[in-house]
Amino acid sequence: MSAAVEIHRPGLRAWRTLVVCEAKMVARDTAGLIVPLGLPLLILLMSSSGATAQVVQNGRTALEVFVLPLALTIVIAMIAIVNMPSFLASYRRTGILRRLAVTPASPALVLVAQLIVSLIQAALGIGLAIAVAVLAFGARAPENMGAAIGSFLLASLAMYSMGMVVASVAPTPNSAVAIGLVAFFALGALGGMFGGPNSLPEALETVGHVLPFGGAVQSLGAAWVGAPLEMAPLIGMVVTTVLGFGISATLFRWE
Repeated sequence: MSAAVEIHRPGLRAWRTLVVCEAKMVARDTAGLIVPLGLPLLILLMSSSGATAQVVQNGRTALEVFVLPLALTIVIAMIAIVNMPSFLASYRRTGILRRLAVTPASPALVLVAQLIVSLIQAALGIGLAIAVAVLAFGARAPENMGAAIGSFLLASLAMYSMGMVVASVAPTPNSAVAIGLVAFFALGALGGMFGGPNSLPEALETVGHVLPFGGAVQSLGAAWVGAPLEMAPLIGMVVTTVLGFGISATLFRWE
């Protein structure tokens, strides 16, 4: 009679070690580390001087209604759609995920560790953008803080679901970066990153309004002035999240 084989799953120490290793990998990627933090900051610095003098609604300035929501959305979009997929594609290309699949440490642990590290990076970028907006340009907190937090969390889920789709279809790290950048700039163009959605044809403006990038900027801006959130952007982000994670679960391969 054969004895039962006990399978030991990684404990808290293994999780911590894996997260630290992921953090070191991200820190070594200079461009991937600096660009998601520096680009939103650059937009803030270039736009804030004029935006602070323009009152838009409810005593709120264009900085609070447009520029700061745009900067925060850029942070999470770049990290989720461009950075994270490139790391996962690299691990698959080098066989790391395949080797982990035959050990007690499931490849899913790498996904979770990479997600934790990317969220930490996003928190740093968001904190930096808010600190500059508040300390240097006098930005104030949103009128509806709960709506702002909820909108940003929903936007983050939608962005990460799209990032997982990119990681699922990209065969190499370079292709993951290329696909991610195309998706990022397409979403940004439709969502107001290059001059506002009002400058687009009506059909494209409608599409951009419900996609995650434009939906995040619109919802955050509404939360900043205390206006009711529109349902179309929220529904668009929910649909994107469900479809994105569903597609990635179907297409994602460990090798």
